[in-house]
Amino acid sequence: MELLHQDRDMVLVVKPFGVVSEGEGGMPALLAAELGSEIYSVHRLDRETGGCMVFARTRAAAGKLSAIVSERSMEKEYLAVVQGQMEEESAVLKDLLFRDAAKNKSFVVQRQRKGVREAELSYRVLETKETEEGTFSLLRVKLATGRTHQIRVQFSHRKHPLVGDQRYGSRIKSPHMALWSYRLAFRHPFRKEEVRVSALPPAEYPWTLFELPEES
Repeated sequence: MELLHQDRDMVLVVKPFGVVSEGEGGMPALLAAELGSEIYSVHRLDRETGGCMVFARTRAAAGKLSAIVSERSMEKEYLAVVQGQMEEESAVLKDLLFRDAAKNKSFVVQRQRKGVREAELSYRVLETKETEEGTFSLLRVKLATGRTHQIRVQFSHRKHPLVGDQRYGSRIKSPHMALWSYRLAFRHPFRKEEVRVSALPPAEYPWTLFELPEES
């Protein structure tokens, strides 16, 4: 387990692809076994997504960190590889999302109704490449909200599914879905100093097609 930061209140870690972020056999249990302390979830990543996460080590810290997340005071940035060339080099995407819990899938809808939530993100194109399987674009994505499958469904809705994300329309075979939690930044819940961590995805397809940004 790659640890990025730890203190008595929390631990920041790189979640591997394919591991659930909460629940039985997931990240809390793995971290508890490795660190020998209680671990509490305060946010989540899809099983198919890897990258930076923060977990609390005490109930008090869990409450504080959960509040930071719910108040949108935690900066979350992702790297994503999408199919196609984006129409704009940078933009803000706003949609209404409905999550179908039975299908574990989210959809963009046109009208507000029960179960529909606003979703917002911004992106910047870092690089676009022509490949044997079509045009791919490397994006740096910043979340303003944290809805289920938000990045995946908002880009898929615009005909730019994430490479390897078969649930949302990609037909490209890839070792993992091309979405990575690249950077987290927030104020320490007790010390108030800034905490900032970043990590790059593993050196595998399709990430190896691009020049990735430096860790910051």
